[in-house]
Amino acid sequence: MKRVRDLDFFKNIREIREFEFGIFYYFEGLVISEMKEGVTMNWNMAKKAVTAAHEIFGEDKPIAYISNRINNYYVVPSDWAKFYKHRHQLSFYSVVGNTKGSFASLVLERMFFQNSIKQFSDLEEAVEWSLAKIEKQKELV
Repeated sequence: MKRVRDLDFFKNIREIREFEFGIFYYFEGLVISEMKEGVTMNWNMAKKAVTAAHEIFGEDKPIAYISNRINNYYVVPSDWAKFYKHRHQLSFYSVVGNTKGSFASLVLERMFFQNSIKQFSDLEEAVEWSLAKIEKQKELV
């Protein structure tokens, strides 16, 4: 499976933030995460990545998020409620992965995430889809 650093698109990087639970890559309007093996992603972890996004992009721009699931990890699906309670919003959310844990997590996340989640097996396709969605949303504003 491809990593973010393997993409030609990586040359467009704005900032990289490394946390104890994973690495987040910030591009213009796009955030891609690569979580560490065995992590259970919860609201406190997500809050760190969201705070970084606000520092980098501001709070008013549409953001697409790609979870590049190169490792097995889990998400506390009910923590999506905390995400929305704090008025955070993802315009577009996609998951790239073929790990056995990624499908189970995705099923649970779809129950709690308020928008649709797009699934990909190729990171480059997810990036292209996300950038097209961001561009289309910018045109509507």
